[in-house]
Amino acid sequence: MADGIVVVGGGGFGLAMAHLLGQAVRPVSLWLRNEDTAERLLRTRQSPRLAGLTLEPDVSVVTDLQTALDAARLVILAVPTQYLRGTIADAAIDPSNPPLVANLAKGIETSTAMRCSDLLFEVWRLPAQSFVAISGPSHAEELAAAMPTAVVAAGVYPPAVTAVQERLSVGSLRVYQSNDLIGVELGGALKNIIAIAAGIVDGLGLGDNTLGALLTRGLAEISRLGQALGARPETFAGLSGIGDLVTTCVSRHSRNREVGRRLAAGQRLDEILGSLDAVAEGVPTCRAAVQLAGEQEIEMPITQMVYAILFEGKRPAEAVAELMSRRLKAEVW
Repeated sequence: MADGIVVVGGGGFGLAMAHLLGQAVRPVSLWLRNEDTAERLLRTRQSPRLAGLTLEPDVSVVTDLQTALDAARLVILAVPTQYLRGTIADAAIDPSNPPLVANLAKGIETSTAMRCSDLLFEVWRLPAQSFVAISGPSHAEELAAAMPTAVVAAGVYPPAVTAVQERLSVGSLRVYQSNDLIGVELGGALKNIIAIAAGIVDGLGLGDNTLGALLTRGLAEISRLGQALGARPETFAGLSGIGDLVTTCVSRHSRNREVGRRLAAGQRLDEILGSLDAVAEGVPTCRAAVQLAGEQEIEMPITQMVYAILFEGKRPAEAVAELMSRRLKAEVW
């Protein structure tokens, strides 16, 4: 296992990634926290999280995270952002000889407003040279079905980014490179908020004009906050920006879009979240985004209206009316 890969997290994306890598790379381990779930997956090689996927026979399923980490040279984290700190706190790496760590989560930690990279640097004392973020339009259902998918790998140390790119570019998955870690992480996180708004647009029965305006002005908000935090503007024109934004806002697979659609239908947020079979990262990330926008004095009206709908009881139709009646201005980014 000296050159092995461990995928941490048994959600849809973790399953799809382990399955895909298992077709081309040996060895691969998939870590699951729940022993009963792991035993069932070992026995059946199938999971209800991704209907129709039969896990490759050479993918091992494990529940001892520390042992898996000790044996791996590449760790792929597929844990929702709000659970990432608790998961990695259960194990450790040797910061003097760390594995490469590639993170798939697309969110901002609510309690600290940290990006996932900063969280890993703090908890694991992971050197920045060993971290790579993966983002882009990549629904697990389509990745598992071997539909062509392109993502971007970003980090501050080019050899690490190249190594992740080469290890993960297998079969139907193509990986591009970026050195804008901040932009790639923020693009992947913030687009989930706009996807909630896209679901509201759909749920209210609004049309293509509305959706086109939402995507454009939503991207402007993402870019403004991103640049204030150190990202490059051109990153948001790429896979982790407009690519992921459009996909998440229109896809039937998008949990964040589904949250918005059901909010527009009058359902309560707690009911919606309780019925989902996976995490909608945009809900907690919206809290962090509003905090960051306030600290940076950045105007993000769509994000602020989504926040008001999620947490302050504002009616979706009222939020749309308020956005349309804002002071007239030039189109700026």
